[in-house]
Amino acid sequence: MTTSADGQVQLPGRRRVLAGGAVAALAVAAGVQHTAHAADLPLLGTYDVVVIGSGAAGMTAALTAAKQGLSCVVVEKAPTFGGSAARSGAGIWIPNNPVILAAGVPDTPAKAATYLSAVVGTDVPADRQQSFLSHGPAMISFVMANSPLRFRWMEGYSDYYPELPGGLPNGRSIEPDQLDGNILGTELAHLNPPYLAVPSGMVVFSADYKWLDLAAVSVKGAAVATECLARGTKAALLGQKPLTMGQSLAAGLRAGLQSAQVPVWLNTPLTDLYLEGGAVTGAVVTRAGTAGLVRARRGVVVGSGGFEHNAAMRAQYQRQPIGTDWTVGAKENTGDGIQAGQRAGAALALMDDAWWGPTIPIPGDPYFCLAERTLPGGLLVNQAGSRFVNEAAPYGDVVHIMYDRDAAAPDIPAWLIVDQNYRNRYLFKDVLPTFTFPDDWYSSGAAYKAWTLDALATSIGVPAAALRSTVSRFNSLAASGKDTDFGRGDSTYDHYYTDPSVLPNSCLAPLWLPPYYAFRIVPGDLGTKGGMRTDARARVLRADGSVIPGLYAAGNASAAVMGHSYAGAGSTIGPAMTFGYVAALDLAGAL
Repeated sequence: MTTSADGQVQLPGRRRVLAGGAVAALAVAAGVQHTAHAADLPLLGTYDVVVIGSGAAGMTAALTAAKQGLSCVVVEKAPTFGGSAARSGAGIWIPNNPVILAAGVPDTPAKAATYLSAVVGTDVPADRQQSFLSHGPAMISFVMANSPLRFRWMEGYSDYYPELPGGLPNGRSIEPDQLDGNILGTELAHLNPPYLAVPSGMVVFSADYKWLDLAAVSVKGAAVATECLARGTKAALLGQKPLTMGQSLAAGLRAGLQSAQVPVWLNTPLTDLYLEGGAVTGAVVTRAGTAGLVRARRGVVVGSGGFEHNAAMRAQYQRQPIGTDWTVGAKENTGDGIQAGQRAGAALALMDDAWWGPTIPIPGDPYFCLAERTLPGGLLVNQAGSRFVNEAAPYGDVVHIMYDRDAAAPDIPAWLIVDQNYRNRYLFKDVLPTFTFPDDWYSSGAAYKAWTLDALATSIGVPAAALRSTVSRFNSLAASGKDTDFGRGDSTYDHYYTDPSVLPNSCLAPLWLPPYYAFRIVPGDLGTKGGMRTDARARVLRADGSVIPGLYAAGNASAAVMGHSYAGAGSTIGPAMTFGYVAALDLAGAL
């Protein structure tokens, strides 16, 4: 199913439906044949629960199962543990959690349910939304009671749609507190590294980045930078290995598994699920180069991540242009768990979607833009040289608009345009104000620089007159403080990654000081959002709505409880951990 430029739903053609059905039938047949031979494989072990993947979903599921008295093993494809969660900023969106309530956040179950329903709409069944909301707070309490993890409220990081009923302009998101990596011993060496390294000698939380961006122009920004350095100095003097954000989250969950004596098998990819009598009773994996069977007395929890690094799946399910080199998800996320679930009869949903964000395709890892596109003094233009979106809108919305409009007026790639005044004031990725960008940004076509807007337009292939007119119009809006074209600054959320010293609208400032810069913007993502359909108990469903016995899914291997939207910072990890927790409770008969 697709949507036309005028917003009308278009059903797939009969030939495409038949072809898709044939492919699915062949896949299921192949899975059945594969399963028939699996019983002949060497038995690698028998556990009550087998968990696929050591990200936030998988490790939370394993920890919960172990504390419910079930034997458990985690099998992980990568040579490291932590998955995409370890690479992330590790915001966690859980309404009514004990951390925010202790901080005085005025949340209630009724507010949360009203807000989530307004954000998600009818894309996700109400009972599944309610399962997330009701079990999330208990999951956070459980994790704190059974691991060294502690959490901090990300005060001021607004819900993404705070003006909707039940939305909170001061936010519901939390993040992991600082953790000493020494608690893991030699296992620390197997922690998946972060997407962006913390500056040497500093201890930085996700909530600090808002102010570090402003350290050159803000007293508070400079104070936060000093505090980050002081934390780093203190940790060094104490002989600690300080971890924050996703590194803290993954390490803390792994420490909990160590304490619970749950084995984590690295370098052990999933080959297939093992079925007996229509029920999933184990997993076929490859360990030390040899295929083997791990039996599960009660069931298998798939937390293996999405399919963001599988080019064929992205081409099959998602809109073009798309690129596996535009994602910041863990490189091992190639959809193995989703495909195995499909062979076992699982229905899939939301496969066309992802946790999108405007991204600069710099050499090496792409850069997922948060603050850079919302700070005052920058704007986004399309190939026609025109603005097309509120640059400060939630990042998923910006990419949805890029795709929705692209067929009529190409918005991919788009271009982030800034001037030298902007560069003199703000951090850009990890490049300090006034510092030059790496040469390979320019040689790769990710960035351009010119002394006039006309020359910049020629460099990026947009009409010069249009770009000049767009910047002139934007400058007049910035002077007035009101973006009457796209509403930038109308939402509280828009002002999070901005400069409070800029008045009358912290989102808006004119471009006036050459040279000018342009950065290529493509539809990147934190991971894909589609996967196996699950119910309120995290059980995997067939197309007819029936349950596949013994099969559970959580995280990006399952279709997101957020549907096509994104409620707040941490809407990926919060539900992933919650449904991992729910799956384990159901397996233990404790729901």
